Amino acid sequence: MKKYVAECIGTATLVVLGCGTAMLVGCDAASGSGYLLTALAFGLTIVAMAYSIGNISGCHINPAVSLGVLLSGGMEVSEFVGYVISQCIGAFAGAGILALVFGLGGVTDQTGGFGSNGLDGVNGSPVAGLLVEIVLTFIFVIAILGVTSKKASHGSFGGLVIGLTLVVVHILGIGLTGTSVNPARSFGPALVAAFTGNTAPIAALWVFIVGPLVGAALAAVVYKALDN
Repeated sequence: MKKYVAECIGTATLVVLGCGTAMLVGCDAASGSGYLLTALAFGLTIVAMAYSIGNISGCHINPAVSLGVLLSGGMEVSEFVGYVISQCIGAFAGAGILALVFGLGGVTDQTGGFGSNGLDGVNGSPVAGLLVEIVLTFIFVIAILGVTSKKASHGSFGGLVIGLTLVVVHILGIGLTGTSVNPARSFGPALVAAFTGNTAPIAALWVFIVGPLVGAALAAVVYKALDN
């Protein structure tokens, strides 16, 4: 149970700090600073969580990462289900916290949807969005599998490597899909946005569930083949 609580807290933290930064600074292509600040917020949150809850749950805080670990033989199906449920609850709670803070504080949400993902950057194309999410998640998850492998020699720097990989992934992906690579991170903000009357993120949510899961599965298969 402690692992599930840790995953819930970690995912909530990721949404609050990552999506919250995006809401505050915006991610307009005309202002590259918003891109970088949001990318750093997501990546540095992963670093912080890796060194705080990593020894408890492994700090997946992402169903795609959990799927990669499952397919690599690192966890049981029942544990995987518990992780995903905990991550989704955490993401929803994190988005709810943002709704309260921004609502009560009268702060404008620069993203218009609690930092949720969308397809505007790919001209509304779900195929392009899927491709972006598959490729970016593949890169992210294969990096995680490599860093956490028993053969890895990164020592205590694993969390930093994973966090920096997420930063790079966001720098490219923010302008295309907002960068999900994490179904829970997309689910929470989209659901809260729907409660406030913005249903656009929910309509495209399937892209940000299917894409990351496919990318993670491919990463697990490829890494397992390369590591043998």
